Amino acid sequence: MQQGKQSIRFEHKPRILEAASVTGEKEGQGPLGREFDEIEKDPMFGTENWEAAESALQKRAAERVLAKAGLVRRQIRYLFAGDLLGQLIATSFGTVDLNIPVMGLYGACSTMGEAMGLAAAFIDSGNADYTLALASSHFASAEKQFRFPLEYGNQRPYSATWTVTGCGAVALGKEGGIAAISGMTPGKIVDMGYKDSMNMGAAMAPAAADTILRNLEDFGRTAEDYDRIITGDLGTIGQEILIAFLKNKGQDISDRHMDCGIEIFDAESQDTHAGGSGCGCSAVTFCAHILPKVKSGEWKRILFVPTGALLSSTSFNEGKSIPGIAHAVVVEAL
Repeated sequence: MQQGKQSIRFEHKPRILEAASVTGEKEGQGPLGREFDEIEKDPMFGTENWEAAESALQKRAAERVLAKAGLVRRQIRYLFAGDLLGQLIATSFGTVDLNIPVMGLYGACSTMGEAMGLAAAFIDSGNADYTLALASSHFASAEKQFRFPLEYGNQRPYSATWTVTGCGAVALGKEGGIAAISGMTPGKIVDMGYKDSMNMGAAMAPAAADTILRNLEDFGRTAEDYDRIITGDLGTIGQEILIAFLKNKGQDISDRHMDCGIEIFDAESQDTHAGGSGCGCSAVTFCAHILPKVKSGEWKRILFVPTGALLSSTSFNEGKSIPGIAHAVVVEAL
């Protein structure tokens, strides 16, 4: 059901049945390492190139969440999935063997929020009994496409983030489960003219603020109505900008804001600078760290707001700015 100017309220509150997270070794060495379902030490995931490795990552996460939820592939009506690579090749080759109808999505690092929201919408509307939502990224495949080959060994500024090698997947259904999705606020593209690709947190923060403010207005809430407002991968610099921007708009989220990019790595000991990023960053942090807190009732209601920087190597080389986007999903304890 339409809610306010931009949001959707799910009348039947689709359920998150289970979640799964598969990561690389560096993620496993971070603060959340013990919470991931699977940590793979081989960055190639047994394949011959980085892109195939990311596809293998997706397939493992999808199969693991199905097993945890007690479902088989033929029960899944639709799969909503995406990655950072051109033409979604990690998703295309990673999910082909699942033989599930797939909606390929690109929201940059906001993709997990988009996927979860759409997967819930199809269930709430009666167009599916079960759906899957997943998003992935791989450090090496992202570096190869957006920055420099690993062999180049370029210096990274402290404003830069480290792309997470990981895939998070959730299975959704009509009843039961461990948490509910009660609404979503699809984001608008916000372009403030920012051009520094090594500081994407600053580029994405205005979009995160726009979506958060719209969600609060559409649902008639204040920040205090959420136990946590969780962004995807703004990192330490983007977090400061977001909090300052929202304070100027009359909403102080400083006591309840959390950023997946800050949580997933120990910036000092792991040398990740501003934090983590990539589609997999918010996906695995949600599945492994955030959802269990909702399941236990520690958090009654959260606003999950993955953030994305909508640039490509082509747009960057042509001197274009970096538009941002953020998609919000309201997740509640049962």
